[in-house]
Order: sequence, then structure tokens, then C-alpha cells
Amino acid sequence: MPAAGQPARAAAADAPALGAHYDGSGESITFRVHSSAATRMLVELYDKAAGADEKASLPLERESGSDGTWTATVTVAELREKYGIEGTVYYGYRAWGPNWPYDKDWKKGSEAGFVSDVDGKGNRFNPNKLLLDPYALEVSHDPLREGMTDKGVYGSGPEHRDEDSGAQAPKGIVLPGTGSGDGGTSQAEGSGGGTGEKPRRALKDDIVYEVHLRGLTKNDPAVPAAERGTYKGAAAKAEELARLGVTAVEFLPMQESQNDANDADPDSSADDNYWGYVTDNFFAPDRRYAADDSPGGPTREFRAMVKAYHDAGIKVIADVVYNHTGEGGPWKEGDKNTYGIHSYRGLDNPTYYSLTDDRQGPMDNTGVGGNFNTYNPVAQSLVVDSLRYWKDTLGVDGFRHDLAPVLGNTCEHGCFKYSATDPKTALHRITEEMPARGARGGEGTDWIAEPWALGDGTYQIGNFPEGWAEWNGKYRDTLRADQNKPGEKVTPGQLATRFAGSSDLYGDDGRRPSSSVNFMVAHDGFTQRDLYSCNEKKNDQAWPYGPSDGGSDDNISWDQGGGAAAQRQAARNGFAFLMLSAGTPMMTGGDEVLRSTRCNNNPYNLDNEANWLGHDPDSDQRTFRTYTQRLLEFRKAHPALRPADFYTSKDTNGNGTGQLDWFTPAGSAPDDAYWNDASNHALAWRIDGTEFDDPADGLYVAYNGWSEASEFTLPSPGEGKEWHRVTDTGAASEGADQVAEPGSEKPVGGKGTKYELGGRSMAVLIAE
Repeated sequence: MPAAGQPARAAAADAPALGAHYDGSGESITFRVHSSAATRMLVELYDKAAGADEKASLPLERESGSDGTWTATVTVAELREKYGIEGTVYYGYRAWGPNWPYDKDWKKGSEAGFVSDVDGKGNRFNPNKLLLDPYALEVSHDPLREGMTDKGVYGSGPEHRDEDSGAQAPKGIVLPGTGSGDGGTSQAEGSGGGTGEKPRRALKDDIVYEVHLRGLTKNDPAVPAAERGTYKGAAAKAEELARLGVTAVEFLPMQESQNDANDADPDSSADDNYWGYVTDNFFAPDRRYAADDSPGGPTREFRAMVKAYHDAGIKVIADVVYNHTGEGGPWKEGDKNTYGIHSYRGLDNPTYYSLTDDRQGPMDNTGVGGNFNTYNPVAQSLVVDSLRYWKDTLGVDGFRHDLAPVLGNTCEHGCFKYSATDPKTALHRITEEMPARGARGGEGTDWIAEPWALGDGTYQIGNFPEGWAEWNGKYRDTLRADQNKPGEKVTPGQLATRFAGSSDLYGDDGRRPSSSVNFMVAHDGFTQRDLYSCNEKKNDQAWPYGPSDGGSDDNISWDQGGGAAAQRQAARNGFAFLMLSAGTPMMTGGDEVLRSTRCNNNPYNLDNEANWLGHDPDSDQRTFRTYTQRLLEFRKAHPALRPADFYTSKDTNGNGTGQLDWFTPAGSAPDDAYWNDASNHALAWRIDGTEFDDPADGLYVAYNGWSEASEFTLPSPGEGKEWHRVTDTGAASEGADQVAEPGSEKPVGGKGTKYELGGRSMAVLIAE
């Protein structure tokens, strides 16, 4: 294991960590960076983050026998006495290589030594560009920000290659106390306070709340103004989310990304990056989300936030983006020369990025500017090291991986081929070196994949290795279609498969129901309210609800005929689907109060009050929050809804354990004809609670997807028991007590009782 707070070593086992670190005594700093093809490198040191020239420019030496690791050491006394740097040290690298060899006449802003912007091996060295250390633990600022919005300074090509970026470029920050693999204490550890005790709960027992960290509190008057939209503000919401019933909060990306310029000019909002899926650095917590953004502040504040959630019994899951970076792709179609050079590209382009066969452009199998080269051992180590840092030092409990099939790519350049078993992939290393949490809880990491991207070979739902959970898009689409597109051919058998944990996707490779992260909505797409009140996206609205480009045209949405009551009823059904299905349910921030973005299904660029969560709900929203809270508590109270393994059923002869039995509305077991007939829109099931040590001997759920009422004949609740109603989502029963509190459930009857369930409704009964 690395020293506390240190990234794992990317070179030999006895080598110090990459990055910039003080020695154990705090008397010197060592810089170590990888570049396999560089022929000369400098580390430039600054006493200011921006707007000033470097105070020192030190040559790095290539370590003997290394695969391309460059290093330099400077004492604190030298920094102070020779270079006039006291306090925080900011730094960046300059690199020369085959396409731009060193020339003694070179000076900043010149083209001395230049040969080409890119050579035949894909190298894109340019010494006029100051490069951010991929292993920097904090970053001074974003490339673009209010008052500095000229991206040309970072560009290559004939128009920009001689522009020097040193004064403006983001710098790494050397955090005090970060020993270089010698047992030194990290700044994070040394700043007081840990990250609390990590919950050991199984993923099957979690209720995940996906939310943007800034959006959670930016509009919240209960949070002090200076803390809104920050880690500190988010920490203040931990107890409130625990009371709602949330057990895991999944924050949209928190690694450093380009957002300092957000909303400086609403007229140019299309270039803004609110969601954060364009990562500049994989180690640094985003400083924009820190109330204290001074050096060391974001790290301390992030850890304190994690502790607040752990103290409330809530896991912290970080949404991470390792499939591409903020350097992006070519600036002009057909132009191989003009690219942004911020960090990875200028250090070692063919190591960090997958390139085309001729190495002249990016291999873009995701549609977001070029794939990160996860099959290369050095780039792969960067991924693994940063994940370990966020897990061990920053304290997070799990990770949701954006466009995760890129982690399983098995070739570096000119192709894409996914494998769940190749031992040389990043996917394999991640799970081998940081084992997944067990199906019944304990130590380990919760791994969640978004199992698709945009290009050929990237749709891999159901194909991730054991230990991984996946966003289940088939769950979402099947249940949306049954609700919102009655004419589409969704059969009772398909519904049953999704309600019971999607064994067709996860049961054939040793995985379990918890591998299915069930969701009806996510950040990407309509909100829960808009799913049932919008027939199509409306992304071209005026500020602040738009304009936003992109967004799917196939939302499987419906406005329920335009009536507000019918829309709320549909939302109740959709939320009940999640809480009553085997698997791991995920809701999105604001679902509990029917948040709307007015039919904008891709508000990635709207960093404003229209996209932040609201905190002044009206009466209908408060009613829905109560409905949400009580359903969450009901799920948590009944382990029969959270099976570790797939349910078993009696066979056709009535034999077997019969943990779960399916019924038609008439009370009979569905036959093959019923299961496969898409004209049947009603289904019921009974779970034997005694099989799960459940407080209720039996749970019965009835779903009526028809527009008209349907009569359900109830099965046996067990000897000496009667069925009692927990909830009925029908319009007639809407109200604050729509989900009965424990002990207040109304009796319905026993075996053979007829229960009339209204159109497009669900009912939940328990045996008492």
C-alpha cells in the first residue's frame, strides 16, 4: 500500500509515487512525471496561480531504467532563498520530443526547433504549452474562466502553436505534508478529522440518490450563502437525506473539470459545462465546489463532507469519467494539427489517448472527442491510482463509471474491442486491485457501470464482470414503454423479468439482482415529472431553461393526456416500480418533489436556478415527498424486496420453495400464452416473507397497466392472516397518507377477496 494519502505507485513497487510531494521532513519537494517519448523536460515553479511568469525553471532527469519517468528535486531553502518562493508552490511542465526537438534558441513564444504539430507516432509535443501534472492532487484554476476565455492560448496548429500558455495555464498545487512514498502524512490526513466509518451495507440494501453536488444546495436558503453549491453545503444536507430514506448519494463528477467560466455570459451558455463530464484532472476535487478554495481547502472540505455522510449512515458514490478528457478532439474537421494541449496530449499523446491507425487523430468510439487509452499500462495506472486515492484518502465508498465499456477496451490504437475477461484491461485491474463489496455487504468497493457508449461494440449491458453493477437501461425502457406507450409490445413476461431483478442479464454469469441498478430517470434525460408531462423534448427554450443542444429524441415519455392529477399518478407508479423491484433502486435529486426542467432533456450546460434543486415545494410536491419517504421506508423495512439472490418459484407441479409466485388478475398462475401476450397489461405477484425473515409473512403487489379498472383475486395471505393495504396509487387515494405508516394499514380480506384496482395503478398489500 502507498503511504497515507498517496496515489499507488505507477512504476516499480519500490519507486516513489508520481506527482509532486514533500519529503518526510518537509524540507524538499520531488517532482515525478511520465513521458515515454520526451527528449527534454522542465518543471516550472510559480508563486502565483495565474498572471505571472515562472520564478524557477528546473530541468528534469530521465530516471535510469525507467519506462519514461522524469524527476527533479528542489529544497524548500532553495525555493525561498534562490527563487523567492515562500508558501504555496504552483507548478507545471514543458516538454520537447521528436516532433519538436529542443533548440538552444528556443524561448517562450517561439517556434525554434519546431518540425511538426504531430509526427508519425502521434507525438504532439509543444514547449510553448505549460502542462498540468496528471497526478496533481489539487489544481489552481480551470483553463478558461471569467476574464480569460481565449482558448487559443492552449492550441496547436499554425494559428496557435507559438502562443505561450504559462501565465494563464492551470497549475498543480504541491500540498504540504505529502511525503513521497516514505511514510509521510498527507495534507488531507494531517489537517484534522477523518472521513468517518464507511458503511458496510450491501448494494442490494441501498437506495441511491443521484444528484449534482452544486445543484443540491446552490438554491437552498437554509444553507449560508457562501456555502451554497459547495462540499460544505452538501455536508449540511446529509441528515435531511437520511431522514428521506436515502442510503447512498451518487454525486455527478467532482473531479476537476472546466466550469469556472459557467454562466459568465448567458448568451454563450452552450459552451458551459454544468454536469462535469469533461475531466481535466483525475485526482483533484473540483475547487469550484469548495467554500474554501485556497490551497488544501478543497481536499479538507471534501473529506469533511464525506464524514458527514458517513456519520449519517450514507455512502458516497463518485461519478467518474475515464473514457475521455477535457482536452477534447480536433478543433476543425479534417485538420490534424489544431488541438488543445493542456496536459496528457503534450506529455505523451499516444500513451494517454487511443489514436487512429495512422496516429494522426483520435480513436473516438464514444462521440465525446477521443477515447482515453485505458489498455496502455501507464494510462491504466493513472486510472487505478486515482480511484485508489479517492477511495482511500478522500473516503468515497463506490464509483459510477461514465461510458464504462471503454475500461474494457483490449486494443490501444485503430480499433475498439470490449472484453469482460481480458486480464490486461483497466476493467480487470480495477476489480482485481480494489475488490467489490460482497453481495451481502462488508468491506469492498461498490462498482457501477454505465454499460454503453455511442460507437460500435460499446453496448455491453449485462456483460460486465462479476462484482460490477450496471445502470439497467432495459429496466428503464421496458417499464417506461408499458406506462407511456401502451401500443408497444411489452409482455407480462418482460415486466416480470424486470421486476424480479433482470435475471436474463445478470443471472447467467454469477451475478445477482443487486447488479441491476434500476432507474426510471437519471440526470441524462427527463426528470421524473417531465417523463410523465412532456411528449417531446424542448431544449431550444430561452435562458434559463435552455438552449441546450443534443438530447435523445426517443424518451418513451407521455403527458398522460395533459391532466396534472394523471401525471402525478403516473409518477407514483414509476416510483413504486423502483421501490418494489429486486435490484438496486436509483432515484434522481428532486424526484421526491417532482422537480421539472420544463421538458429540457439535456440541460448539461445550465448552471442556474432552473437546473438547481428547488427548496420551496408547493402542496402537491410536499404530498409527493411524503409518498416518496414512506415508500423508501417500506422498502428498507422489508428484506423480501431486497433479495441477495434471484427469487425462486414453485414449478408447474407446485414444488419448490416458492419465494415468489406470479398471478393473473383472476388469481391463477400465468401460462405461456399469458406471459407472451403483449395485449395483457396486468400482473400480480406474491413474495413469501417467511423466506426472508421479513416482518410480513407475505407481500402482494398488483399492477394494472390498463386504462380502465381491473379486478384482482387475492391469493392466500397465510394461515390466520388477512391482507392489509399499504398503498394504492390510484387517483382516488391521493393524499399525504397514501402510503400507510406501519401499523395503520387497513384490512382488505383473505384468500379469494376481490380487489378492484383502478386504471394505470399499483397496489401493495401485506399479510398481517
